Amino acid sequence: MVEFDPTRDYPLGTQRPDLVATPSGLRQSDVTLEALRAGRLDPDDIRATADTIRRQAAVALAAGRTQLAENLMRAAELAAVPADVVLDAYTALRPRRSTAAELEALAERLEVEHAAPRTAGFVREALAVYAQRGFLAADERRAAQI
Repeated sequence: MVEFDPTRDYPLGTQRPDLVATPSGLRQSDVTLEALRAGRLDPDDIRATADTIRRQAAVALAAGRTQLAENLMRAAELAAVPADVVLDAYTALRPRRSTAAELEALAERLEVEHAAPRTAGFVREALAVYAQRGFLAADERRAAQI
């Protein structure tokens, strides 16, 4: 097998389809409308794997797009996180939806239970900004003013 080269192998789907697979192991070429109609695809077969997303991050980094690469690395962490946890995180990160303690608990959960330290760091960064800008849940803002 040829080593992945982020400067040469983009776009992955056309340059290196051997490196693109679904979470269940199907090759990219097996994910077709015909396969969907025939019932051979599971909803998870439409999702990207953490490996594929990490390769996309490497491509972004090689192109000098560091912020995109960091976003993709967080996405790679989240690829293995259950959908309900991702939805909980999305909801918790909406302004005025969570207290500081709730956001810290979410960060801890992502880091410890789901091996997502970059995403946990992102939640902690959001917590600091929310505290500074008054975007925490109402009871936290009142307590901080006392």
